[in-house]
Amino acid sequence: MASTFTVTVPRLQTERFVLREYRPEDFEAFAAHLADPESMTHLNLSDRKLAWRVFGSHAGLWLLGGAGWWAIERKDSGQLVGNVGAFYRDGSPMLELGWNTYRSFWGQGVAPEAATAVLAYAFDVRREARVHALINAANQPSIRVAERLGLRYAQDTALNGKMTGQYVRERAEP
Repeated sequence: MASTFTVTVPRLQTERFVLREYRPEDFEAFAAHLADPESMTHLNLSDRKLAWRVFGSHAGLWLLGGAGWWAIERKDSGQLVGNVGAFYRDGSPMLELGWNTYRSFWGQGVAPEAATAVLAYAFDVRREARVHALINAANQPSIRVAERLGLRYAQDTALNGKMTGQYVRERAEP
């Protein structure tokens, strides 16, 4: 018997991008990004098998917590340029933001534009009181994105056995 259970991923739009659910055809670009040593300087390189598990877990977070990752697609071409997330890490009650821009699109403002839409979704739709991003101190491009979003360094915290900066923003009350 086929399951009729479905999960809906909210579709967000920016001036240049559609933030949408992951699709099977997105995997090749996703896996290439995770296997690229330059792209993964501040994260962990992944072979194809591990990339598939990460891809599936990103998509599955919507089912488990009602929050997760979006594929970032260019409106004008339909081309996949990265991913952006608002998700709950295991054991954390605070929504975490994350972003990845595929290397050929670096320097084009993809992450700040997409993450701005996700931040608005977190505060205006989900009504989250506070969000955070965990960023390696050496990852200056991501720190600049966080700061553009209004997140501020709060403290160092352990992530996968390493100290990582926690950047936080609280929702402004009307």
